[in-house]
Amino acid sequence: MADPDALRSRFTRALEGARGPEATGPDPAPYADSLLARWQEPQRRYHTLTHLTAVLDHIDVLEQHATDPDVVRLAAWFHDAVYLPDRSENEDRSARLAERALPEAGVSAEKTAEVARLVRLTETHAPSPDDRNGQVLCDADLAILAVPPSAYAAYTAAVREEYHFIPNDAFREGRSAILRRLLALPRLFRTPYGESEWEATARYNLRSELELLTS
Repeated sequence: MADPDALRSRFTRALEGARGPEATGPDPAPYADSLLARWQEPQRRYHTLTHLTAVLDHIDVLEQHATDPDVVRLAAWFHDAVYLPDRSENEDRSARLAERALPEAGVSAEKTAEVARLVRLTETHAPSPDDRNGQVLCDADLAILAVPPSAYAAYTAAVREEYHFIPNDAFREGRSAILRRLLALPRLFRTPYGESEWEATARYNLRSELELLTS
């Protein structure tokens, strides 16, 4: 179960880290509370505080691979901060939210731009080979694919609930296409840790789900 108080503290540390030791800014709490409220909206079943917590936990595991871990953490907070399952521009709208909020919160223009870039990157999960921050965020976001089978089943059920308005046949077709696209990638995970620890399990889960959808 996600802990909003712990998450609020984690946001404060990330924001203060991104501001830098000499920078000042307004109280982080209202910004954290606004984001926490977004992540608890009623239309969410998978993209919830539990998912946010998991992504932040995975960034902690991968932080040595990032150029600026606190900027990556802020990107995790803003990725899917705007989330409507029936809309296709969630990543861009989430990035624009970061572009509005972070300068007001005391984050530099350069770091705000990097957070927004990272948020937009989660639409494709295709960071370049030299994009260390992007690799960490994308790996952390996709780490759900490498959980044990029972947890993976719960994840897929939650995704289906979010898309409850799509008929079964159309959902199976669309989801199968996504799974095939993922399985066709030479690597799901771009960090050394992700590739060694998560890749094999994730591919097993994806193949198993695809088999269920197409049987």
